[in-house]
Amino acid sequence: MSTDERIDYTLKINGKPYKVENAFYSENLLHVLRYRLGLTGTKYGCEHGQCGACTVHIDGKAVCSCMELAACAVGCEITTIEGYNNQDGTLNRLQESFVKHAALQCGYCTPGFIMSAAKFIEENPNCTEDQVREGMDGNLCRCTGYNRIIEAIKEAAEVRK
Repeated sequence: MSTDERIDYTLKINGKPYKVENAFYSENLLHVLRYRLGLTGTKYGCEHGQCGACTVHIDGKAVCSCMELAACAVGCEITTIEGYNNQDGTLNRLQESFVKHAALQCGYCTPGFIMSAAKFIEENPNCTEDQVREGMDGNLCRCTGYNRIIEAIKEAAEVRK
């Protein structure tokens, strides 16, 4: 398929179908989420898969949406930060821990950290501080200095045990 070819497809995002029309095959998932579908919780950062601001879950795996072709996610279950809250819309334990520890300042990187941390905690429920630091090394923050973020993730992992 040519990268300049236009196509229509449907993505399953946060449990709901979203129709994407007249899209370029080459459009990455980040652009489709933000600019075509209005799901702006997923942030635009580096667009090279190095900052983690655009992290979403695809079929249960944390991925940088800037590195994924949206058309290749057809048939997958995509979860964005908008779909990560509890069913009733309240914050979950990880989000509450970020608030409690003031693990955000400007908040731009927070959705990516939350989505990355959620998968990290799921896969590493008995993690140490060093493991959290290593596990979050794909997410960048310019404001907090990371200590509060690490504390929040560590506490959320401990509560999960």
